[in-house]
Amino acid sequence: MSDEQLAKGLVVPARVIPIPTSVSPEAQAMLAMPSPYGAEVEPDPSDKAAWEEHTRERNEMLTHALAQGIDPATAPKVTEHRLSNSTLYEIEPQNLSADLADKALYVMHGGGFTVGSGVAAAYAAFPLAQLTGLRAFSIDYRMPPKSPFPAGLEDSVEAYRFVLERYAANSIAIYGPSAGGGMAVSCMLKARDEGLTMPAACMLHSPEADLTESGDSFETNLGIDSVLGRLTKSIALYADGHDLKDPYLSPLYGDFSKGFPPTMLTTGTRDLFLSNTVMMHRALLRADIPADLHVGEAMGHVGFYGAAPEDRELQQEQADFITRHLRAS
Repeated sequence: MSDEQLAKGLVVPARVIPIPTSVSPEAQAMLAMPSPYGAEVEPDPSDKAAWEEHTRERNEMLTHALAQGIDPATAPKVTEHRLSNSTLYEIEPQNLSADLADKALYVMHGGGFTVGSGVAAAYAAFPLAQLTGLRAFSIDYRMPPKSPFPAGLEDSVEAYRFVLERYAANSIAIYGPSAGGGMAVSCMLKARDEGLTMPAACMLHSPEADLTESGDSFETNLGIDSVLGRLTKSIALYADGHDLKDPYLSPLYGDFSKGFPPTMLTTGTRDLFLSNTVMMHRALLRADIPADLHVGEAMGHVGFYGAAPEDRELQQEQADFITRHLRAS
């Protein structure tokens, strides 16, 4: 193969990607949905006013969607704690586990670093709080366009300090999906660098661990993931000119040899962030950090919208990992 061919990469013919029969009918229905790639036109990162309106509309839709899945009869109790520049939601599930009463779950919501704010941050923590029976704390960290990096990271570390003042470090587990997964790792790296003790366990679901979007799956799964397209514009908005390889932005480039909690990482074969998750797993293993990787068949980004039995199976595995490590600590 010539240098010119190598530079261009592998050219494959246009083809139809079938809906696999290896997954549930519910999952097949979700996979039949068109990819969002190219369907949504995001504002230019320099247009802050347009981004404010864009994120407001998307956050309203997300909040409404999350609220629809809440049963008022079993909804957790929510308490707000005001921090320096953000709100930390405390979520107490009705099935609070007696043997885990001295344990806590610290949650960082996803949303591409631009949505998931307000009460949506609390709603996002409800399912795992109920599955684990744990008291959860979910941080409504600041986001762009008003508050780009490092504002949200600073809020996240402050919230971790808040939880540490109430629970022993080995009685805390941290969870983050998507952008929240990347933020969770960055938060732990910064907290560790500031001398704070690491929690007992870390659960990462399809983490946005590399904002350079350099992984293989950003090309191979583009247009195949029925949930997610590239986040190039929202990343530029969030990073605000900082080096995308800064470990506090892209934790994949961090030094894990100085310590990090045992971690479970989950993704899917159609996930645009499959490479993010796989490379994050390898980075932890190279530093001798206990890390498990679970890859769901045909799953796109963060699963099948919660509509398939595969989602419930994965969520239960996540909950079991967290409670197992907390009980052992």
